Amino acid sequence: MKVKLILPLDVAKEYSSLVQQIRVMTEGWVNRSAFCPNCGVGLSRFENNAPVADFYCGHCSEEYELKSKSGAMGKKIVDGAYVTMIQRLQADNNPNFFFLTYDKSTLEIRNFLTIPKYFFVPAIIEKRKALSPTARRAGWVGCNIDVSNIPEIGKIFFVQNGVPKSKDEVLEKWSKTDFVKATQSVESKGWLLDVLMCVEKIKQPEFSLEDVYGFEGYLKAKHPFNNNVKAKIRQQLQFLRDKGVLDFVGRGQYRMKLMGK
Repeated sequence: MKVKLILPLDVAKEYSSLVQQIRVMTEGWVNRSAFCPNCGVGLSRFENNAPVADFYCGHCSEEYELKSKSGAMGKKIVDGAYVTMIQRLQADNNPNFFFLTYDKSTLEIRNFLTIPKYFFVPAIIEKRKALSPTARRAGWVGCNIDVSNIPEIGKIFFVQNGVPKSKDEVLEKWSKTDFVKATQSVESKGWLLDVLMCVEKIKQPEFSLEDVYGFEGYLKAKHPFNNNVKAKIRQQLQFLRDKGVLDFVGRGQYRMKLMGK
């Protein structure tokens, strides 16, 4: 069945608020058209106002929270309370994320992607300024999700620039992110994702250890308490090689096997 890349107007007839209309239309489209990228089974919706997620898979129990916006996705996604988000990163029921962008004038879906929950670390959660004393929720502190600091391999598209991907491609790309899930501690995961980002920034399938050493200053700024950044780089490259993400081709040369696109 061919996926219709347009938000369903029929589900929003009972709502007068534009915000509510968009919410039910985007959730309605995901409910009709998406599937669990972990196992391929169709998704179910949580009841309205569920505390954490919007959708769940009845087969593998994965949960998903949907964020949507008109226009380009941009580098940052607005989320809720900063403290709540940081707490959720450590919780067992932390959901995966769906991101959906649409054209405001035509309601056409431009992008729909998922990012597995294990790509989320505190470093990508940006604290916003507290609301002013005169605001209704004075002092409340929200956050942004800085998706520009998530490796491309963690951005798994169902629809990209208006073009749908095959179900097999989505499932395959999700399965290739398991090496991140295997990294337990937040610190280790932060190093892994940061080094992976550096490798992706080289933009070449084959690269040298010296190429990655070129990001030493960038990594030192992100991990100021580590005094042996080059050793940490070598450790992460070895881990990526052991997990089948990289091939070691000799003489300090590596080849990227898994590339996010």
